[in-house]
Order: sequence, then structure tokens, then C-alpha cells
Amino acid sequence: MAYRPGVIDKIVSGGQTGADIAALDVALKHGFPHGGWCPRGRRSLDGPIPGRYQLAETPSDNYLQRTEWNVRDTDGTVVFTLGANVTGGSLKTISFAEKHGKPLLHVWKGTEEPKLKIQKFILDNEIKVLNVAGSRESKEPGICKWVTEVLSEALFWEEDVLSAQGRPINREMKEVLWIARQIQHERKLQSAAEQDDPTTGS
Repeated sequence: MAYRPGVIDKIVSGGQTGADIAALDVALKHGFPHGGWCPRGRRSLDGPIPGRYQLAETPSDNYLQRTEWNVRDTDGTVVFTLGANVTGGSLKTISFAEKHGKPLLHVWKGTEEPKLKIQKFILDNEIKVLNVAGSRESKEPGICKWVTEVLSEALFWEEDVLSAQGRPINREMKEVLWIARQIQHERKLQSAAEQDDPTTGS
């Protein structure tokens, strides 16, 4: 089937604790294609990354190589943090996206409607392979749970709801639902802006 904008084909991450592993777990839960680069020896802060995650090892055991390669080899990257400020490996991810001219979206706990922003990012950039990066769990405790919730809602809400109702969904239907949700959100924002603007009153 030909690729349709707004529906990704694969989720990629580096397998580190926190945002990375959350993305892979979401993919596994939904039987969705996943992959990515990880450091040689499947290195992570929790020890070797389990074999159930379909990651390829870089020649180096340095985290930076896998970070850059995952940005380089995908169509766009979403960086998750709990706080508004980006530091450490997440900041390097952003710099690699700039270096390789790849689309990037930073989502943090204060982001309004993060699932809609992720869908819009995918729609606008016609992303097929999505790289997910962000804070490790030891740096921002709770990020794994939050990323799991946001990605599940952003990427698989339609499947979860409709499958529970016994209704199938295909790629075209999903794209239409995503676009309709964007239009609805934009109309809501426009309406709110008009209510706040005294010059629009009668």
C-alpha cells in the first residue's frame, strides 16, 4: 500500500531508559514496526538492552553516535522532556537535527495538547519513520509513563477505541481522523481568540 501522509510506518529510538524505551514499548504493545541504533554492546543505564527490542548496534559504545545516527536515518524527531529546558543528550539530539536538516519537535509536560502537536508535526512533514528521544528516567522520573501515555494517544488512539468496538480502521481513515482533529482544534483556538478580542464584539 502506498504511503499516506499522517500515518507513520515505524518508530525508532536508541533504547535508553525513559523516553526512548517508552517509545519502543508503545510500538511493541501495538505490534508496530520499531527499530533504531543503540550503542555497541546494547549499552544503557539499566544494563544491556533486552533482545526483544529490534535495535542495531553502532560501531561505538558512545551514546552520541547512536543519537546522531537515529536522527540522521529517520524523517523527523520528537524530543520529550518533563521540564521546559532541554539539556544533555536531548540538547545534542536537537543539534544533530539541525546539523542534518531534519524536522524536530520538542514536547514537554507543559505543552498544550501534545498529542495534537505530534500529529500535526507528522502531517506537516510527511513523516514515515519517526525518531523518539528525550530525557532518561533517572534524570526526570516519571517521563517513561508520560511518554507512553502521550504517544499511545497520539499514534494509536483510533486503533485502541475502534478495535474495542469491533470496527476496523485503515490508513486512509486514520489520516482523515487526524486532519479532522487538527481542523477542530484550530477552530477552537480561533473561537477563543475572537472571544478575547474586544474588536470582534458586536
